[in-house]
Amino acid sequence: MATFESKNLTVTHNGTLPRVPFLDIKEKVLGKSYELSISFVNPTEAKSLNKKYRNKTYIPNTLSFSLTKSSGEIVLCLPAIKKEYKSFDMTYKKYLIFLMIHSMLHLKGFVHGSTMEDKEQHYLAFFS
Repeated sequence: MATFESKNLTVTHNGTLPRVPFLDIKEKVLGKSYELSISFVNPTEAKSLNKKYRNKTYIPNTLSFSLTKSSGEIVLCLPAIKKEYKSFDMTYKKYLIFLMIHSMLHLKGFVHGSTMEDKEQHYLAFFS
């Protein structure tokens, strides 16, 4: 299992971790003191979590779980992300970064809409 850990960030994956600036993204979007866990899961696990917590039956690309005002968890499903990225006219890496930003904004309380989209583009500009 691959694991990246810093003071307020833990990233885990059964395979090799993607090469993205996890800590830089987390600190830019959520701040240095926010405690975040990012887990990469397989499609079966992602679908099970989606059913359990959202009563949805599809395989999600990402799920966000706010634990407290200053901590949360993000679950990412790389097979789902790899299937989708081309339809968003992004590279795989850019789409993965976009979804991380998207998930982090949900942890900050943003909901889908133009304000969230503006924030996504603002942060994405730093990492593309």
